[in-house]
Amino acid sequence: MGKARKKLRTRAVAAVSVVSALGLVVGCGGSDSGGTGGGKKDGKTTITMGLFGVMGFKETGLLDKYMKEHPDVVIKADVAGDEQTYYTALQTHLAAGSGLKDIQGIEIGRAKELSDTQKDKFVDLAGAAGTDHFLPWKQSQVTTDDKKVIGLGTDIGPMAVCYRKDLFEQAGLPTDREEVAKLWEGDWSKYVEAGKKFKKNSKDDKVAFMDSSSGLFNAMIYGNSQQFYDKQGKLIYETNPVVKDAWKLASEAATSDLTAKLRQFQPGWDPGLANSTFASTVCPAWMLAHISEKAGPKNKGKWDVAKAPKGANWGGSFLGVMDKSPVKKEAQDLVAWLTAPEQQAYLFEKIGNFPSSQKALEMPEVVDAKSDYFSGAPIGQIFGAAAKEIPDEQVLGRKDGTIKDIFSQGLTLIEAQNKSPNEAWKTTDKRIEKAAG
Repeated sequence: MGKARKKLRTRAVAAVSVVSALGLVVGCGGSDSGGTGGGKKDGKTTITMGLFGVMGFKETGLLDKYMKEHPDVVIKADVAGDEQTYYTALQTHLAAGSGLKDIQGIEIGRAKELSDTQKDKFVDLAGAAGTDHFLPWKQSQVTTDDKKVIGLGTDIGPMAVCYRKDLFEQAGLPTDREEVAKLWEGDWSKYVEAGKKFKKNSKDDKVAFMDSSSGLFNAMIYGNSQQFYDKQGKLIYETNPVVKDAWKLASEAATSDLTAKLRQFQPGWDPGLANSTFASTVCPAWMLAHISEKAGPKNKGKWDVAKAPKGANWGGSFLGVMDKSPVKKEAQDLVAWLTAPEQQAYLFEKIGNFPSSQKALEMPEVVDAKSDYFSGAPIGQIFGAAAKEIPDEQVLGRKDGTIKDIFSQGLTLIEAQNKSPNEAWKTTDKRIEKAAG
């Protein structure tokens, strides 16, 4: 994963729960030549899936488990490492009416666009058996104006702050996660103030307080019901105080030399994790696996997780069934099983994808989960509490993902090219007008 992040879950391979790390490898499979690829033959039902990043179904063995329990079913899943590449291909297949899988993954930043423009291509999953356990706001993101539901929720992205205890200590900041959370309790501006204290007292001027200003921007806007669009689908980013305040504070962080100028999931960010280039990063639950992999064994126990100033949701996905699928009944059964509470709790335990199921949130595997890599942090409790603070309504727009990326690029102009916040805003505004106007 709101996203709209291009690389939601890049090849995360380390577990972030009480279980030991898993060696997961994501491959990019080929695509079908036409149709949806699935079908029935010789007593076997073949179901095809199009996925992206590390959604976890293939990597943790859930698909193998389903096939073992349903010996007449064969599942073929193609996984694209980059969501942007995946979505571009999905749009092409939707327009052509061919090359689609029986089941397609939907990233949150694409949900509104698909709900508005492609709803007839998806099976209506409203009222499907055993699907009443989701967080209401989660399913509303893939519900059309006429109440059609084009997908079932997988994970969500409740927010926290991941930080390096050793780097905080050398800069005179507290290291206990409860005390760290108090530094910025209730206000993201306090997070920036903590950064200024870090910069002033740090014994290593090569270490920045945070990775990038765009991460801060995302955390701030996704803690509110409306960001770039209003309920009527009108662009409001220019006048929305939420966006303006986030831009102002993120710009302050960028111009105060508090960032490492490393945009998340872009070149340089992974080495920054490995080489201890920055001391903190805003982290949705799904990001912990990536951090633990890229920061590596040498930094295990140096990282910890603290409560964010304000609850927010960044990211999350869905699974939809294509209406022209020749096996859409079997595909619906598979989607319902994969998104059931038990499977969602399992995925959190294995790779840190936080459940969108209300029932899963109450399961011991989620509530009691801790992360060995992140100093034994009670991640089930931290992210569970954050999930409860997420606004009940999440207004999405057709180009949410694109606009989010343009804002990140705009803040990079300030960090990397020394543009003034006003200059960067004007450039960002023009780019959004061109992309979404």
